[in-house]
Order: sequence, then structure tokens, then C-alpha cells
Amino acid sequence: MPRWFLTFALVLAVSLGFSSRVHAAPSFLNEVVPLLTKQGCNQGACHGKGAGQNGFRLSLRGYAPDEDHKWITKEFTGRRIDMTAPENSLMVLKPTGRAPHEGGKLFDVGTPSYNLLLEWVQAGCPGPDKNDAKLVRLELTPIKQLLKKDETAQITAFAHFNDGSKRDVTWLTKFDSNDAGAVTVSPAGKVVALRNGETAIRAAFQTEVAVALFTTPYEQNIDATRFQTRNNYIDDAVFTKLSELKLEPSDLCSDEEFVRRVYLDTIGTLPTAAEARSFLDDKRADKRSKLIDALLERPEWVDYWTLFLSDLMQNRKERDHDVRGTKGVRAFHTWLRQQVAKNRPWNEIVRDVLTATGSTVETPAIGYYITTIGEHREAEKSEVVASVAQAFMGTRVGCAQCHNHPLEKFTQDDYYHFAGYFSRVRLERKDPKEGATVLKVSHPDPNQNKSPVGVRQPRTGQFLPPQPLDRSVSPISPSDDPRIKLVNWMTDPKNESFSGAMVNRIWKHYLGVGMVEPVDDIRATNPPSNPELWAALNREFVGGGYNLKSLMRVILNSRTYQLSASTRPGNASDQKFYSHWYARRLPAEVLLDALSQTTGVSDPFEGYPTGVRAIQLPDSGVKSYFLSLFGRSDRVTACACERNGDVTMPQLLHLQCGENVQNKIRSGDGRLAGWLKTISDDSKLLDELFLSTLSRFPTATERQTILGERSKDDDREEFFRDVFWALLNSKAFSFNH
Repeated sequence: MPRWFLTFALVLAVSLGFSSRVHAAPSFLNEVVPLLTKQGCNQGACHGKGAGQNGFRLSLRGYAPDEDHKWITKEFTGRRIDMTAPENSLMVLKPTGRAPHEGGKLFDVGTPSYNLLLEWVQAGCPGPDKNDAKLVRLELTPIKQLLKKDETAQITAFAHFNDGSKRDVTWLTKFDSNDAGAVTVSPAGKVVALRNGETAIRAAFQTEVAVALFTTPYEQNIDATRFQTRNNYIDDAVFTKLSELKLEPSDLCSDEEFVRRVYLDTIGTLPTAAEARSFLDDKRADKRSKLIDALLERPEWVDYWTLFLSDLMQNRKERDHDVRGTKGVRAFHTWLRQQVAKNRPWNEIVRDVLTATGSTVETPAIGYYITTIGEHREAEKSEVVASVAQAFMGTRVGCAQCHNHPLEKFTQDDYYHFAGYFSRVRLERKDPKEGATVLKVSHPDPNQNKSPVGVRQPRTGQFLPPQPLDRSVSPISPSDDPRIKLVNWMTDPKNESFSGAMVNRIWKHYLGVGMVEPVDDIRATNPPSNPELWAALNREFVGGGYNLKSLMRVILNSRTYQLSASTRPGNASDQKFYSHWYARRLPAEVLLDALSQTTGVSDPFEGYPTGVRAIQLPDSGVKSYFLSLFGRSDRVTACACERNGDVTMPQLLHLQCGENVQNKIRSGDGRLAGWLKTISDDSKLLDELFLSTLSRFPTATERQTILGERSKDDDREEFFRDVFWALLNSKAFSFNH
């Protein structure tokens, strides 16, 4: 073959962008898409949103690489790619700022990012290849490191593929800090510690994620004896972490603080004056543990934790088409109350709810499906898929219904695999005159219908069988109820997501802050603040047979729970390591009941007998301005954020100026009116007011100041109304502390 022909062929190949190279062409899946993700090109604020940006769209964070390749290379007759002059392609001109780009300049000519895109175009823009090495996991080094304030560290990311290869992908990995105020991380993986504490840095490459933990101890010397008094293994884990961070734990709370705290947290009810006085007078060394045991056996404990589960199960009247109306909600509430009263194991309760069939008359637990399926004809397309994952595993997969999870490894396929477990569930809604709503699970005759169980992925059209979120194999025959396989996997003792979700919720209820926050957002990139405590409590819960009461008992008996809310020098800024108890406003129902109990005047609830307490109400839709104002859960979603504990100006004005509180105080049938008639000694009356509201006696200074304000000419009734009003409007009353 003539030399001139070879030369001509080489020049032609180069001009067309197909020149031979000493290394393989860049992988669209393993290099180009990760680069677009790292640079933010396919994020929701840019081209990754549904309509794209300025005529160009990409799948959000690269969840659909096949479509991305088509849009880049084929859309608008391939105007974004110039094969004859690759360096003039819009794909390399815009990010380098050499062509107008609303996103601005992302990198310079000659940088690795530029070279990658240029080489990809020069290679002919190869798309996703079925022979591409598949990512198996993402590894970070270091995964844990101590840093001093202002000290730096470098994270290196390695991708492991199914062909056995391991590649440094640090420059293609997207890094973010879980708390940028404590630790920052640059796009290149450089970490800087800004303040004391502990923070996770999360890394994402393709669909895999990983985290690295960086700890910056406080710069203070603490007496080692502050960590020595411990009641159980909870304190071992908490105090060990505090010692590592050099965070001093607060003192033990007083008996006055403890009795009020443990009543409100455990049974949602304020101790009466007699109960508070009895505890304070008790001289037994073990009186706290004795009180804990007694409270866990109270009927109010059943009421309060039925309310807790009713929120979690979204038991509400809305969308309940049952002929009985609110009776359907009440039936489910009654069923839940029976389970709590029996102290049934949590895994058994969940199994009964998720595998329920029949009508609301015979199986009240189908109420969970009534609210989460709603008006959908097909359960797998309803809220139930995301609600089950979030409520029972603390896992938010709802966003994966439309695209890959932004912070976790869950893909859109994972979502629809999981949805397959509900593909046989159908609700038969009838006209109220015809009968009750019925939940059925279709069971095709395997001899006549060989169709597999599952759902069709709307984007790809692929039929996906049921599969757990951990992607383990879960074979299901056409005659099976897929939900049984789901519950078997979910409640397996090895499934930490299931046990951890409830452990985290209960821990947050009693300590104010979950080990994982938000409490229902458990994922690899959001690790618990105390991994040792997390593991220990999960072992306790699973090993104890998922016993809710036993788990609560060990938490309540810990010194950690019994620490004072008053801070020590150096621990006031701590909001997640439990160096002190975190004060918070009382939940709406608890606060209303406390006002009613203290004043002796209850609020009326339409459709319920007089004297029913707010924590006993089955329906969150019961008309109550107070409960709505103070943030009760509407139970519309599985998100724990529906219950709002924020303090607002309208709440303060309602307590201070509203007729509700004023009428309770002034009522002739109320407690104050009775005390004024039966207690002639002002000092003793003051004791009764303080014990009823704050579960303690007034201090000597308080007693002297308050009684010193009363002159002989003052109207006694009006004076003590003002004192009562002041106590009910104090932070010490509306907060648990």
C-alpha cells in the first residue's frame, strides 16, 4: 500500500475525530456523566430539571445516561458536537467560558475536565456500552480522622468495578459536608475543620455513595471524674463520645426536674400536685426507677403511645370512604390501642398492618392502606410505597420514583422493584350505602395465568419484579401475596433499617434529638451521631423481641436521660451529642391537656364526651383551634416533620391574651376557685399552684417576691388569678426541661 495513502488515511481519521490513541476512549458512563454531575450541569438548578435549561436538558444527576447521550449528540441535529473540530464543540466551549454560558465558566482549557470532554468528542462521542465496567462500590480514605480547628485533610475516592479494577476517581467525585458550618470540603476533596464537633463528609460517584467522618475535639480540659458515674450501657456509649470530644456532661437533674420530665415524656400527662409532692417526699434511693416502672404501666402510657403510632400510621378521616365515616378512624385507633395495651412486639404490629386484608369492619388495620393509597386504583403508584419505607425503615425513597436518589444509592429501578410488593393490592371502595371499604390481594390462578409479579418501570418500560431495597433476591410466585415476602425481609433481625427506624424515633422522643436527623432520613450518607450507641440500642431492641416498653425503660433509667437541661461551661453549644438534656416545647396535645388538668377545665371536642383528653383523640382532624395552632400532626404524609414544635408569636398571644386560657383560670368550676375556698393560707395556696404547674415548690426568693406583692387591699381572688396566669405563661410550664 502506497505511503501517501496511509498518510491520507491518518489525516482523514484525525479530521473526523477518530485518531488512534494510546489509551481507551473516555467512558461516557464512568467518566463523562460523573464529570457533568460534579460540575453541576445535571443538577436541578441547571439542565437537570424537568424542562431543562435554555433548550438543553439532562437527566437529574445522570440517572438516565442513555437519554443523556442522545440529548447531547443527537438533539438539534447534533449542534452541541463538532466532529470536524472537536475543540469548537459547544460541549467544551461553554464550560470554559469561550461561548456564552448562563452557568458561567466551570473550568479552564487544559484542565483534566477540559481534556476529558475534548478526548471524548475526538473519540467520536461513544455512548454507554454494555461492556463498560460496572461500579460496585465507592471507597474513601481516610474514613475517619481527628482534626484540630483550622487543620486540613485530603479525601481520596476510589471506585471499585466488577472487572476487579480500582480507580482513583477523586477528581470526578462530588463531595458535600453534612454541616458546612463545622467542616467544609472543596470540590477536590480538601477538608477544613472550622469549629469543634463531628461531621460527615459525603461523597457520590455515579449511583454509589460513601462517607468520611471528621472529629474536632473541643479545646478544654475536663475532670475525668465527670464521666465516671454511669447507669447503663447507654451512658457508656454517650460518655465515651463526650470524652473523645472533650465535652463536659451536665449535672444530674433534680428530683423536681425529673418527676415533671418523666411524666410528660412517658405518659404525656403532667403530674398532679399530689403526685409531685409524693415523689419529692420519697426518700428511697431507687425511687426514680420505681416511678419509671409505674408510669410504663399507667393507662395514660397506652393513650400517649397510641397517639404516637396513630401519627406514624397516618390514621385520619380524610379519604376514608368507609360507610362509618369517622368510625373507620376510631376502629383503627382502637385496634392500635389494643396492640399498645398488650405491649405487642413492634415487628408483629407492623406485620399485621402491612399484610392486612378484608374490610374495615373485620380488619381495622387496613385503615393504613386507605389513607396511603388514597384515590389511586393501583397501590404501587400511590403514596404507600414511599410511606412504608419512610415510616417503618426511616428511608426516604419517594424521590426515586422520578429519578435516582440525590443522597443515597437508590435508583429509579430500586423504587419500582420495591413498588412491586404492592402490585397485587386493590381497594374496593363502595358507595357508603353499599358497605365498607375492602382491601384485597389478587391471586391469579397459576395454571391459567403465568404472569410474573411486579410493575413496569415507566421510563424504560422494563418489567421489574419485587425486590428489597438492599437488592437481595426475593423470588415470588404468581400465587403469593408479595407483601408477606416484604415483611419477612423488613423484620429480619439483620435488617437494621427496620429496628433502627423505631429506635431512632423513640430516642428522639425522649432525648429531643435523634441520633440521625431528620429522624426519618436514615441513610449511609447521614450516619448516626454516636455509632456505638446506635448499635447498642439496636441490639437491645432486636434482642429484646422488639419490645417498646423495655427499650423505653433502659433509656429512662440512663444517666444520659436524667442529665440536667442546665448547661456547663463548654457544652452549651452542643446540640447532638447529649452532654445535657435538650429542653423543648410540649407537643400540642400534651400542652392542651396540661392546661386543662392544671385549671380543672377541659376543652370540649365535637363528637366526644366531656373530659376526653387531647392525647386520647383518634382523629387528628377533630376541630380544635388550639391543637392546630400548636402544631399537631395532620397525618397527611409519613414525614415526622408534620408535628411542629416551633414557638410562634400567635401561640404566645393565644396563651397570654386568648379567651381560652383566661376562661379556664376564671371558671367558677375550676381548680383555682376551689383552692381559694378551701386554702386560706396564701403560702400554701402558692405551693399548690407551683406543684400543679411546675411540679415543684416555689423557691424562697419566689415565695417572698410573690407574696410581698400582695397588699391587704388587694382582691385575693384577682391576685392569685394573676399568679396562676403568670405560671401558665412561663417557659417552665410550656416547655419540658
